[in-house]
Amino acid sequence: MMLIVPEALIADLVTAEDAFAAVEATFAAMARGEAYNFPVVREALGGDRQYGFKSGLDRAGGMLGVKAGGYFPGNLARGMTNHQSTVYLFDPETGRPTAMVGGNLLTALRTAAASAVSIDRLARRDARVLGMVGAGHQAAYQLRAAARVRKFEKVIGWNYHADMLPKLGAVAAELGLPFEAVSLDRMIEADVIVTITSSPAASLLDGHVSAGTHLACMGTDTKGKQEVAPALLARARVFTDEVAQSVTIGEAQHAIAEGLIRAEDITPIGAVIAGMAEGRQSNDQITLFDGTGVGLQDLAVAGAAVRRAEARGLGVSVTI
Repeated sequence: MMLIVPEALIADLVTAEDAFAAVEATFAAMARGEAYNFPVVREALGGDRQYGFKSGLDRAGGMLGVKAGGYFPGNLARGMTNHQSTVYLFDPETGRPTAMVGGNLLTALRTAAASAVSIDRLARRDARVLGMVGAGHQAAYQLRAAARVRKFEKVIGWNYHADMLPKLGAVAAELGLPFEAVSLDRMIEADVIVTITSSPAASLLDGHVSAGTHLACMGTDTKGKQEVAPALLARARVFTDEVAQSVTIGEAQHAIAEGLIRAEDITPIGAVIAGMAEGRQSNDQITLFDGTGVGLQDLAVAGAAVRRAEARGLGVSVTI
């Protein structure tokens, strides 16, 4: 039997806290060699559309599966989110399909959770100002997740299309945080900066970041994308979800290409979680998390959704 958990059920099955715990455990399992991701498949479909597959095996968690989906920028006009995805889970011993899970909200939750894990592990404990670069659909999840792990006193935000910033300001207001739309040079005031854009060129430059800042760069997951200047990675201690993706499709691809950093300079965040590597080393150090998004994150949050759906008798069981 295979359990189908449709998108409409996800919001009642998986919380942001669930996603945080699942993603943190997955990163640690990766560092310990108990889980690994398969090569990513990404294809450009034309018209800025992207489609691909992220998959992996978590031996510790007993998870095998794949997320299929991508980015379709014309969807908003059709009343749908631009990001569309579905997660398929299989029995790792037999290959039998066990679940099909709506992946749109799960993708937002797991991406925000990864950012929050990096902030929790790497940002200064006294961080008070959160900077948001990007104000699209994912930005609201990022803001809420960041606010759960640090006691911010203010949020400042920038977006290429400034008319989108009031929506982000409304999320800050829900959290009881004052919000100010700023120019990029004002990001130097931030203690933590989350970048969540789909830009082909760097927005955040070296001069926009002050000493001691933590950056969570969450938008670059494809060859050619870029959110921050390569000089920032050369100036920072760099962490990532998976080094192989970071240097090929993540933010580090550009700094690597310019010879500013090496793959050996990048630390998996899972190694910090598992106690195998140091995190922040001083209050003046800039730390940067290159969140490329790995398939194991998707499997972990989908697994959480399936377990809760089974416990509540939700979803639809079908015979394959």
